[in-house]
Amino acid sequence: MSEVITATNIHELKLVRKGKVRDVYEIDEYLLIIATDRVSAFDVVLPNGIAGKGKILTQISLYWFDQMKEIIPNHIVATAVRDYPALLHKYDNVLSGRSMLVKKARPMPVECIVRGYLSGSGWKEYKTRGSVCGIELPSGLVESSRLKEPIFTPSTKADEGHDVNIGFDEMRSLVGDDMALQLRDASLGIYKRAREMAEKKGIIIADTKFEFGLYDNKLILIDEVLTPDSSRFWSKKTYQPGRAQDSYDKQIIRDYLLTLDWDQTYPGPILPDAIVKKSLERYKEICNIITG
Repeated sequence: MSEVITATNIHELKLVRKGKVRDVYEIDEYLLIIATDRVSAFDVVLPNGIAGKGKILTQISLYWFDQMKEIIPNHIVATAVRDYPALLHKYDNVLSGRSMLVKKARPMPVECIVRGYLSGSGWKEYKTRGSVCGIELPSGLVESSRLKEPIFTPSTKADEGHDVNIGFDEMRSLVGDDMALQLRDASLGIYKRAREMAEKKGIIIADTKFEFGLYDNKLILIDEVLTPDSSRFWSKKTYQPGRAQDSYDKQIIRDYLLTLDWDQTYPGPILPDAIVKKSLERYKEICNIITG
């Protein structure tokens, strides 16, 4: 079994951000993003990781970055360690397959969420209000219904705790009218293209979130794209509206955690080997289906 990498220490570089999964370092005019094997659920990073998860997430992201180049440029500079600055070559065992050297963009202060199906918090809101993030939807929809048209539902980015859903008008006041339209159109364009591609492979992309940044005053796609950590993937074969679907994501972990007497605060519980193994198999499966 491969080694679990839950922490990195590139001591020659400045660590600029330690996210729930990714460590981000600064190197000259670039950033080095490393996807660790850390696992978070309910906004808590759990004590043990899943060996190889960071590599799987990186490979899926790289596939989608490449597929979406015609719609929007992205932040990738290099992905092979041999193409990184020389001082990083000795860290090959940590960086190989799970890192990206990227342009240092100025991140937008919003997460761009697109929903094509009624699920999760969207379904919860629809049941009580008939809307999702304030967007009115037709009556009579059921859990996991496919929406006639995908909807754009941005949220704020919280450094701690939960992101907060905001309306399009609120987003305009944060980023300006022109940028708000650009972000919405790019998000919907990427989602529609990805959905079409995934459906040909038997996969439904129920919803997803994108991150964008400004580089040379141009909007580019950054962070991760259409991974099981940022999206809900369902199998077309078993899809059935009117119930929750079996997901290719962290749902196995969430479902297990919900059986415990845990208040969803630090420190999280240690995941049993069987749950880790089952989750890794799901991550590998979706990676193979999507990237071939």
